[in-house]
This record gives sequence, structure tokens and C-alpha cells, in this order.
Amino acid sequence: MTRNAWAVILAGGDGVRLRSMTRGLTGDDRPKQFCALVGEDALLTETRRRTALAVPAHRTLVVVNRAHERFYTPLLADLRAPALAAQPENRGTAPAILYALLRLAGRRAGADTVAFFPSDHYLSDDVGFMGQVEQAFEGCARRPDLVTLLGITPDRPEPGYGWIEPGEPVAGAGSGLREVRRFSEKPTAAEAERLRAQGWLWNSFVMVGRVSTMLALVRLTAPDLYRSFAQISPALGTVGESLVLERLYCGLPSVDFSRQVLTARPDRLAVLPVRGVHWNDLGDPERVLATRRRAQALRTEELLPVPISA
Repeated sequence: MTRNAWAVILAGGDGVRLRSMTRGLTGDDRPKQFCALVGEDALLTETRRRTALAVPAHRTLVVVNRAHERFYTPLLADLRAPALAAQPENRGTAPAILYALLRLAGRRAGADTVAFFPSDHYLSDDVGFMGQVEQAFEGCARRPDLVTLLGITPDRPEPGYGWIEPGEPVAGAGSGLREVRRFSEKPTAAEAERLRAQGWLWNSFVMVGRVSTMLALVRLTAPDLYRSFAQISPALGTVGESLVLERLYCGLPSVDFSRQVLTARPDRLAVLPVRGVHWNDLGDPERVLATRRRAQALRTEELLPVPISA
């Protein structure tokens, strides 16, 4: 495990695009991260198990949405209260990430490194993927001024994903980190085919960086959002946290971290190409069904007898 490292699991999304599928599976309106879409366990449970391969559970923070309390409570029953960051409502990924960063800064962890993990993804090889997350931790130790994204080597021209154009190797970083030239968000099918041919990567939205560096990036690209949270940061971690959050979120706009923060300053970023791992963000029913078929095929292969040569 990586020392002085934290993990944040983002589990506050509403899962609207998969609502019809998840309702059919569970009979209620729980978001997809609280459903067993591919394996036997809920996606959030699988994410926690995967994350623990590199970061210990007591250094992991889970960001949720209070409206989903009846769904996440059974899955997080073993979690200590300080490890749960409950937002009053969903206001996009940027507020969720900033809230988590300020919670960590309040623990005097500003010089520590943190990895952010969405809770609604599928990965074919948890050990292989987390080994590459540890490479990103190593790269950030050498270049603490950068935030590293994990970019997935694409196996198809997927128009529904965000894409990253990698540049030259990052000076002094090692560990395979590349510069980020630019982003392309949900290109057309023809454009996605061209991006794949040119060596672009899918943006997995798994990010690794020093807490202070990520806070500085948000302050630079989303100053209004940062100021709003800075005003209530002294109350975070106290008995008054819930009340000040309620007041803040009442007038808070929805802010997307990829579009407003990452895209705005690619010069503050690096990307680590991830290979040898199949990844899917399970964003629509077709992807879920395709991933189920692939996972079942992998399980079948594992059960097949190994031929013994004479």
C-alpha cells in the first residue's frame, strides 16, 4: 500500500440514464452505484474492495448524497462516521470533489496525495488496475505540481466518453506519465474513430494528485465555487457541518469537474496510459449488457480446464 495516500470514492450521482434498468432490477429508484449490475456485489462495494488494494480503508473517504441514505447505509455500515461525506444533494462532480478535498485539508493532509475513484465503473482486473494507480502515486511524488489522470487505452471508437490526447513524457516524473495536450468530450462516431487511430485515451476520471495541488487547481479554474466552500470550511468536521452545507447547497450551481476544471488547464495535468485492463463506465443499458457478456465470457474462460501437453 502507498504511504501518506488517501482515496476518495465518489458515490453521489443520481444514475438517471440507467434508471429504467436499475428499477427493473431492484424495484426502486436506487442509483446504479448501489446495484449489482455486473457481479454479485453492488458497484460501490466492488469499488471499495478495489480501492483497498492500494489505500487502506481507514484512509478512504466516501462522498454520498443524503437523498440516497436508505440505499448506501447498508453498504457502508462498517464505515466510521468521519469517513463519510454526505452532501445535501447532487450538484455535479466539482462540488463533491472540492468538499472531499477540504475535508482532507481539515485533517492536515494538504501535503498528502489523494486518488479519486468513481463508484460506478467496471474493471476486468482490479489488481492490474490498482498497480497502475500506484504508478500514478509514484509519478505525483516526483511531480507534485501535477494532477495525474488515468487514461484507458481504447478498444473501440466510443463516442460517449471523454477523450484525452497524450503528449510528450512528463519531465522528471518517470512512471510513464505523459503531458496532456487537450480533451475531446463525447465526439461523433467518426471523430472517435480518428482519435483512436491517433492514440488518444479514454478519460476514466480516476485522478491522483496532492491535496494542495488539486485545491489550487479548483481555485484557479472555478473561483466562485472555491470561494463558496472556503467560507464554510472552518465548520467542516464540526457539529455545525451539516447545517452550513445545507445553506451552501441551496444556492449552489451544478458544476462538472471535467468540463470546468480539467479542460480549462491541461498544462496542470498529466496522463498515465492504462493498458491490459478492460474498463467501462456503465453509463447506459447497452454498455451494461455488453460488459455483462464480457465478464461472463472471462469467468467461463477461467473455469475451462488447462490442457496438459504430452
